[in-house]
Amino acid sequence: MRIVIIEFISLDGVVQAPGGPDEDTEGGFAHGGWSHQFFDPETVGGAFDEALKKAEGLLFGRRTWQTMAAAWPERAGDPFADRMNALPKYVVSQTLGEDRLTWHNTRRIPGDEAVARIRELRGTEGGDLVVMGSPTLARTLIGEGLADELRLLVMPVLLGGGKSVFPDDGGKRTLELVSAVTSGTGVHVCVYRPAAE
Repeated sequence: MRIVIIEFISLDGVVQAPGGPDEDTEGGFAHGGWSHQFFDPETVGGAFDEALKKAEGLLFGRRTWQTMAAAWPERAGDPFADRMNALPKYVVSQTLGEDRLTWHNTRRIPGDEAVARIRELRGTEGGDLVVMGSPTLARTLIGEGLADELRLLVMPVLLGGGKSVFPDDGGKRTLELVSAVTSGTGVHVCVYRPAAE
Protein backbone atom coordinates (compact mmCIF):
# COMPACT_ATOMS: atom_id res chain seq x y z
CA MET A 1 0.00 0.00 0.00
CA ARG A 2 1.05 3.60 -0.51
CA ILE A 3 0.74 6.02 2.39
CA VAL A 4 -0.74 9.31 1.17
CA ILE A 5 -0.89 12.29 3.52
CA ILE A 6 -3.37 15.03 2.61
CA GLU A 7 -3.40 18.27 4.58
CA PHE A 8 -4.87 21.75 4.65
CA ILE A 9 -1.75 23.82 5.33
CA SER A 10 -1.05 27.52 5.77
CA LEU A 11 1.81 29.30 4.01
CA ASP A 12 3.79 29.12 7.25
CA GLY A 13 3.30 25.37 7.54
CA VAL A 14 0.49 25.15 10.11
CA VAL A 15 -2.08 22.33 9.84
CA GLN A 16 -3.79 22.74 13.22
CA ALA A 17 -7.60 22.95 13.44
CA PRO A 18 -8.53 23.86 9.86
CA GLY A 19 -12.12 22.68 10.37
CA GLY A 20 -13.54 24.59 13.31
CA PRO A 21 -12.91 26.83 16.33
CA ASP A 22 -13.05 24.01 18.88
CA GLU A 23 -11.30 21.37 16.79
CA ASP A 24 -7.89 21.73 18.48
CA THR A 25 -7.07 24.65 20.77
CA GLU A 26 -3.96 23.00 22.22
CA GLY A 27 -1.15 25.48 22.83
CA GLY A 28 -3.65 28.36 22.86
CA PHE A 29 -4.33 28.04 19.12
CA ALA A 30 -7.08 30.56 18.37
CA HIS A 31 -7.56 30.32 14.59
CA GLY A 32 -9.67 27.16 14.33
CA GLY A 33 -11.67 27.00 11.11
CA TRP A 34 -9.12 29.01 9.14
CA SER A 35 -9.51 26.93 5.96
CA HIS A 36 -13.20 27.65 5.32
CA GLN A 37 -12.82 30.95 3.47
CA PHE A 38 -10.51 29.29 0.92
CA PHE A 39 -12.54 26.13 0.30
CA ASP A 40 -14.00 25.56 -3.12
CA PRO A 41 -15.77 22.33 -4.10
CA GLU A 42 -14.09 21.89 -7.46
CA THR A 43 -10.36 22.21 -6.69
CA VAL A 44 -10.04 21.79 -2.92
CA GLY A 45 -12.96 19.39 -2.57
CA GLY A 46 -11.78 17.61 -5.72
CA ALA A 47 -8.37 16.96 -4.15
CA PHE A 48 -10.05 15.06 -1.31
CA ASP A 49 -12.39 13.23 -3.70
CA GLU A 50 -9.43 12.08 -5.78
CA ALA A 51 -7.49 10.90 -2.73
CA LEU A 52 -10.49 9.00 -1.41
CA LYS A 53 -11.19 7.27 -4.75
CA LYS A 54 -7.78 5.57 -4.59
CA ALA A 55 -7.99 4.82 -0.86
CA GLU A 56 -8.33 1.32 0.48
CA GLY A 57 -7.99 2.49 4.06
CA LEU A 58 -7.82 5.58 6.27
CA LEU A 59 -5.18 6.11 8.94
CA PHE A 60 -5.67 8.59 11.80
CA GLY A 61 -4.16 9.81 15.01
CA ARG A 62 -6.50 9.62 18.02
CA ARG A 63 -7.65 13.26 18.12
CA THR A 64 -8.41 13.46 14.38
CA TRP A 65 -10.16 10.07 14.45
CA GLN A 66 -12.39 11.24 17.33
CA THR A 67 -13.30 14.42 15.43
CA MET A 68 -14.06 12.46 12.24
CA ALA A 69 -15.94 9.69 14.08
CA ALA A 70 -18.22 12.33 15.63
CA ALA A 71 -19.00 13.91 12.25
CA TRP A 72 -19.04 11.46 9.34
CA PRO A 73 -21.42 8.64 10.37
CA GLU A 74 -24.37 11.06 10.54
CA ARG A 75 -23.70 12.31 6.99
CA ALA A 76 -24.77 9.03 5.36
CA GLY A 77 -26.32 9.47 1.92
CA ASP A 78 -23.59 11.78 0.61
CA PRO A 79 -21.23 9.82 -1.71
CA PHE A 80 -18.07 11.20 -0.04
CA ALA A 81 -19.40 10.42 3.46
CA ASP A 82 -20.55 6.97 2.38
CA ARG A 83 -17.04 6.21 1.10
CA MET A 84 -15.45 7.54 4.32
CA ASN A 85 -17.79 5.45 6.43
CA ALA A 86 -17.30 2.24 4.39
CA LEU A 87 -13.50 2.23 4.20
CA PRO A 88 -11.40 0.35 6.76
CA LYS A 89 -10.09 2.81 9.33
CA TYR A 90 -7.02 2.55 11.55
CA VAL A 91 -6.51 4.77 14.58
CA VAL A 92 -3.17 5.07 16.36
CA SER A 93 -3.85 5.38 20.07
CA GLN A 94 -2.45 4.17 23.34
CA THR A 95 -5.59 5.20 25.24
CA LEU A 96 -8.68 4.37 23.16
CA GLY A 97 -10.31 1.13 24.25
CA GLU A 98 -11.81 -1.28 21.72
CA ASP A 99 -15.25 -0.47 23.18
CA ARG A 100 -14.86 3.18 22.12
CA LEU A 101 -14.19 2.40 18.44
CA THR A 102 -17.74 3.30 17.43
CA TRP A 103 -17.01 4.41 13.86
CA HIS A 104 -17.78 1.47 11.58
CA ASN A 105 -14.85 -0.65 10.46
CA THR A 106 -12.22 0.88 12.79
CA ARG A 107 -9.21 -0.97 14.17
CA ARG A 108 -6.83 0.37 16.80
CA ILE A 109 -3.06 0.37 16.39
CA PRO A 110 -1.38 0.75 19.81
CA GLY A 111 0.78 3.87 19.87
CA ASP A 112 3.87 2.03 21.04
CA GLU A 113 3.58 -0.34 18.06
CA ALA A 114 2.57 2.26 15.48
CA VAL A 115 5.68 2.50 13.30
CA ALA A 116 6.15 -1.27 13.06
CA ARG A 117 2.45 -1.99 12.42
CA ILE A 118 2.13 0.79 9.83
CA ARG A 119 5.28 -0.47 8.11
CA GLU A 120 3.60 -3.91 7.91
CA LEU A 121 0.38 -2.40 6.51
CA ARG A 122 2.38 -0.46 3.93
CA GLY A 123 4.04 -3.70 2.86
CA THR A 124 0.73 -5.41 2.04
CA GLU A 125 -0.93 -5.42 -1.38
CA GLY A 126 -3.54 -2.75 -1.93
CA GLY A 127 -4.32 0.81 -2.86
CA ASP A 128 -3.65 3.91 -0.80
CA LEU A 129 -3.73 4.29 2.95
CA VAL A 130 -4.79 7.92 3.35
CA VAL A 131 -3.87 10.11 6.32
CA MET A 132 -5.98 13.25 6.87
CA GLY A 133 -5.04 15.77 9.54
CA SER A 134 -3.30 13.83 12.35
CA PRO A 135 -0.22 16.10 12.51
CA THR A 136 1.74 14.06 15.06
CA LEU A 137 1.18 10.84 13.12
CA ALA A 138 1.95 12.51 9.77
CA ARG A 139 5.18 14.00 11.17
CA THR A 140 6.23 10.55 12.42
CA LEU A 141 5.46 8.91 9.06
CA ILE A 142 7.44 11.55 7.16
CA GLY A 143 10.32 11.25 9.64
CA GLU A 144 10.39 7.46 9.28
CA GLY A 145 10.35 7.63 5.48
CA LEU A 146 6.91 5.98 5.32
CA ALA A 147 5.06 8.74 3.44
CA ASP A 148 4.81 7.90 -0.26
CA GLU A 149 2.94 11.06 -1.22
CA LEU A 150 2.13 14.45 0.29
CA ARG A 151 -0.95 16.24 -1.01
CA LEU A 152 -0.68 19.73 0.42
CA LEU A 153 -3.53 22.19 0.03
CA VAL A 154 -1.51 25.36 0.60
CA MET A 155 -3.80 28.19 1.65
CA PRO A 156 -2.92 31.88 1.32
CA VAL A 157 -2.82 32.66 5.02
CA LEU A 158 -0.17 33.02 7.73
CA LEU A 159 -1.22 31.70 11.15
CA GLY A 160 1.84 32.64 13.18
CA GLY A 161 2.34 29.27 14.83
CA GLY A 162 0.64 25.97 15.48
CA LYS A 163 1.07 22.29 14.74
CA SER A 164 3.02 21.18 11.68
CA VAL A 165 3.46 17.86 9.87
CA PHE A 166 7.10 18.49 9.09
CA PRO A 167 9.82 16.84 11.19
CA ASP A 168 12.14 19.26 12.98
CA ASP A 169 14.99 16.75 13.35
CA GLY A 170 17.42 18.55 11.03
CA GLY A 171 17.08 15.85 8.36
CA LYS A 172 17.03 16.78 4.67
CA ARG A 173 14.26 15.19 2.62
CA THR A 174 14.07 16.01 -1.09
CA LEU A 175 10.67 15.86 -2.75
CA GLU A 176 9.54 15.87 -6.37
CA LEU A 177 6.58 18.04 -7.36
CA VAL A 178 4.24 15.73 -9.30
CA SER A 179 1.40 18.16 -9.92
CA ALA A 180 0.14 21.59 -8.93
CA VAL A 181 -3.24 23.21 -9.46
CA THR A 182 -4.42 26.60 -8.21
CA SER A 183 -8.00 27.27 -7.18
CA GLY A 184 -9.87 30.51 -7.73
CA THR A 185 -9.56 31.14 -3.99
CA GLY A 186 -5.74 31.08 -4.17
CA VAL A 187 -5.19 27.55 -2.84
CA HIS A 188 -2.29 25.66 -4.36
CA VAL A 189 -3.00 21.93 -4.44
CA CYS A 190 0.48 20.42 -4.66
CA VAL A 191 1.29 16.72 -4.87
CA TYR A 192 4.81 15.72 -3.82
CA ARG A 193 6.57 12.37 -3.72
CA PRO A 194 10.00 11.52 -2.31
CA ALA A 195 12.65 12.15 -4.92
CA ALA A 196 15.14 9.46 -5.84
CA GLU A 197 18.47 10.54 -4.37
